[in-house]
Order: sequence, then C-alpha cells, then structure tokens
Amino acid sequence: MGFEALLRWRLPDGRTVPPAEFIPLAEEIGLMPEIGAWVLKEACATAAGWPAHLTVAVNVSPTQLRSAAFLAGVETALAGSGLPASRLELEITETAILENRETARDLLGRLRALGTMLALDDFGTGYSSLSFVHSFPLTRIKIDRSFVRELSETPQSTAIVRAVVGLARGLGIAVTAEGVETEAQRRLLAEEADLDIQGFLTGRPMAAEHLGAFLDAPGGRAAAA
Repeated sequence: MGFEALLRWRLPDGRTVPPAEFIPLAEEIGLMPEIGAWVLKEACATAAGWPAHLTVAVNVSPTQLRSAAFLAGVETALAGSGLPASRLELEITETAILENRETARDLLGRLRALGTMLALDDFGTGYSSLSFVHSFPLTRIKIDRSFVRELSETPQSTAIVRAVVGLARGLGIAVTAEGVETEAQRRLLAEEADLDIQGFLTGRPMAAEHLGAFLDAPGGRAAAA
C-alpha cells in the first residue's frame, strides 16, 4: 500500500541519532516546524517517483499543528512534487490534538478538503481515542504496537483489536496494526477483515533509493502492503 517516512539524524562519523533523541530537543527549541516542512517536501518529492498505487505517510508534530504556516506547507509540498493529495497520509497523535482541539479540528478539516488522508497514530494509548474518532475527519486508525505485541499472550489484546476493527468498519475508516514482527502475529491479524499491517515482518527501515529493488524482489509488492 505504501511507506512511512522515517527521519534519522546522520552524524559526520556515519552514526545515526534516532528521532526519539533529537525530536524532543527540536520541539523544545522551536525547530520542528522548519524540520517538518523539509521532511514533508522531501517525502512528497520521493513518493512522486513511486508507482501510482503507493502512498507515503508523514508524521506531524504538535508544534506543526500549532503553526499557521503548516497548511500552506502541505500545499507547497504537494504542488512542488506533483504528488496527488490522496497519496499523502498525515499521521497525528492525540497529544498533538489535545493541546488545542478547536484549532486542530479546523486545520484537519482543511487538510481533508485538500484531499490528504489523516491517520490517528498509536490508537488506544490515550484517554480520548473514541471521542477523537467521532469528532475529527480521520481516514485511518493505527492500532498501537503494544496490543499487537500481546496478541498471542492475552485475550484482552485480541478483543481490543477486534473491537477497533469493528468500530472503524462501521465508521468507514481504514485500520492499520502497527509493530507486526512475527508470522504468528500476522496469522492472528489475518482473521480480521479490512485490516492492514505495518512492521518489521513486511519491511525494515531503508533508504529511499533501495525501495525500487525492494518492490522488484519476489514478494516485494505483497510485503509493501
């Protein structure tokens, strides 16, 4: 179906710093709107060269949602790359929305009007998930990896996944299970209709220039889904 854009900070010695380390600092010192705009532009430009059925997902930070320039940045990235808006999925979290619900609702409505897809990331880990699904123009829910990890261990996790899929199906919202790493997890999730998967089982983080070889490899197109 597509790929998610992942950000790494590469040091001069070749080592990479994971986002969990540098994103909080970038948020604190006010650099995330600038970094986020660059990521969005690069992701759209890269995805524009992919086969037309593939989408690209880009995470949006709380500070980006507070920025008056964010909507214009999305429009610029789409126009500059030629990527159809329907092939861009913006991933948001409850934390980003909670800081200002009304502002977020207005912005997300404008983004949907552009044609972009909107995904609620890490679903099930916050306190207001159900109200978010009802109140905001979401097109996808991403079930947090913690539930997927415990699928074979606790019946509660299986029940939660089944309930989320049923809820989303009734609302016409797509569902993705995050963190799928084993064949056993895939088999358990395959019992649920209308469910997409994402995780190391289907593909590990890779440089954009390697995606062509990945898709051309036997089973590559199936793995990409």
